Amino acid sequence: MNIERHIAQRLYYASAAHRTARPAVRVALVGITIGVMVMLITVCVVIGFKQTITEKVAGFGAHIQITSFDNNNTYEYQPVFAPDSMLDLLRSLEHVQSVNTFATKPGMLKMPDNFQGIVLKGLPVTNTEGEDVGGAWRFFHDNLVEGDLPARMNEVLLSVDNARALGLNVGESVLCYFVSDALKVRKFTIAGIYSSSFADFDRLFVLCPLPAVVQLNGWDSTQVSGIEMRLTDLAYLDEVYDQVYFSVANRLDEQGSAYYPQSIIQMQPAVFYWLDLLDMNVWVIILLMLAVSGFNIVSGLIILILDAIPMIGILKALGANNRFIRRIFIYEATILIGKGMLWGNVLGLSLVALQHFFRLIPLDAATYYVSYVPVCFPWVGLVLLNVLVLVVSLLTLLAPTSLATRISPAKVMHFE
Repeated sequence: MNIERHIAQRLYYASAAHRTARPAVRVALVGITIGVMVMLITVCVVIGFKQTITEKVAGFGAHIQITSFDNNNTYEYQPVFAPDSMLDLLRSLEHVQSVNTFATKPGMLKMPDNFQGIVLKGLPVTNTEGEDVGGAWRFFHDNLVEGDLPARMNEVLLSVDNARALGLNVGESVLCYFVSDALKVRKFTIAGIYSSSFADFDRLFVLCPLPAVVQLNGWDSTQVSGIEMRLTDLAYLDEVYDQVYFSVANRLDEQGSAYYPQSIIQMQPAVFYWLDLLDMNVWVIILLMLAVSGFNIVSGLIILILDAIPMIGILKALGANNRFIRRIFIYEATILIGKGMLWGNVLGLSLVALQHFFRLIPLDAATYYVSYVPVCFPWVGLVLLNVLVLVVSLLTLLAPTSLATRISPAKVMHFE
């Protein structure tokens, strides 16, 4: 039997029931619980928020996009050829979920009393039912509010923001004007309405089948604005991007245009710079909570040691060395830390689960791009967080436990 641990258990429960030490034990326990709970919720919320925003940005532009090197910063892309051999090569890369072509055309939706500048984006469909090709429409299907995905050349998918601004509903028609060498007008029927809560993109993009945009641009069926690649996980972005870059960056298409691959971070640097700033907030909160938890542990343990001074004197008089005494209080503090971490994890995960399933806390979508606080469960990160809390907490025990080793049996006997 481990004598130090047995004494520590008896001492902890005796101190928890003792009138003098009980408040200190409770305060330390509550402090550790709150600290762990706040850190856990912070990690789940921030990582969930970053994942949600990244999925929205990728839904409109994919993780990697390959266009013509001659393009400017507008959505009036120069056409490139996307041969099947290149698409097959890209699909064969590891961690690639889907590959599809796309085409865009800037235009303006016009109603008798209002208008809205938009970018008409064409994505491939397989049949007249609008079934998806390789995940190109999956994001918009998941965010569909009303109606269906467009399947015919004259059908479009409109955002809730544009539908409200123009007073349009599913099944109604709208004129779209395109200016290039000559003014072109097309009449489209609203097949469906979507909402991603990403207002900047929702107001910009109107979706339709790919052939409609290719025809508007005056291209042949082999020309597109570019290629979109979606990955199984954003963590592989740099790895896959390097492979794509070395595979296509030095190639020329049939018209001599160079291919230009870009990652989602390169296409939307402001969004990802903003998301990176959230990481700093996480570390600040974790450090503050570790400091609070550490202070509670140290203060609680000091009180427990002071409460056990007579016992320490007796043990030393019976021949116990400093290492034996220190182990007792390390075990006692570990019990306190373990209970605090257990309750912190239970309460934190419960609150995160409630938000995940019931979305109790709303957000202003116009400001945060989501209508509720998104959360996730990064289990590896949560385990590492608990390990960090445990290690830091145990390190904070070094100073207060050394106090117990300085107690002299003679002085204790004299005091008694």
